[in-house]
Amino acid sequence: MMRLLVSVRDVDETLAAVRAGVDFVDFKEPGAGALGGLPLATIRALVDALHDEGVGLPLSATIGDLTDPDAIRAQVDAVGRCGVDYVKVGIQRDDPAAPALLEWLSDCGHAVVPVFIADQGIDPELVAMAAELPFPALMADTADKLAGSLFDVAGLCELHAFVEMVRGAGKLAGLAGALQLSHIPVLMALETDFAGFRSAVCQGDRAGTLDPALLARLRAALRPAQAPARRSWPSSSERMRVMSVR
Repeated sequence: MMRLLVSVRDVDETLAAVRAGVDFVDFKEPGAGALGGLPLATIRALVDALHDEGVGLPLSATIGDLTDPDAIRAQVDAVGRCGVDYVKVGIQRDDPAAPALLEWLSDCGHAVVPVFIADQGIDPELVAMAAELPFPALMADTADKLAGSLFDVAGLCELHAFVEMVRGAGKLAGLAGALQLSHIPVLMALETDFAGFRSAVCQGDRAGTLDPALLARLRAALRPAQAPARRSWPSSSERMRVMSVR
């Protein structure tokens, strides 16, 4: 079953996403870049708001479009301490420090989801390396949202290979990047485990306000296409068990 991840920036958007029946809630500031990070206080407030509502959905948060290794390490730790289940970190194809960064992220004490930026192509060697490390999931996304969707910058064969490699390693594969409702059939054909949306459910561009009607339309469009579930995100106890044996 392909599940739905929606990125949100405040309490109103978060609760709207939950009411619409999303599967994962992702905390992000879309006006600050592809993986724009929210202030730590805002992330903590959103986590608390969902806990107060009794919501037990998996929660993720981005660290921002950082490139300095020391800044990345510090922000991963800071975001991870805000109470989210997963921390999303961008991985650039042309970054010579990417292999060392992946090694560190896999053993940093937080459940990290590497996000491979696909604008200049996805490096299969980096993906293969990450697939062998103890990450719960890997994603592909885009940086330049004005260049079109993920399918405008990456070929179907490349994305199919990404999904196959990730799933073949027993991890969850996710795709994102200015996705629209029209992309649902091809997302299903690729058998990605989850897909991330923002632009398709906002008034105007991705920096606009989340629209509950568009959210409901997206959720309804996904339901008829969904197949029986085969795998789920690791539970909190499973994540702790993996981290304890590193």
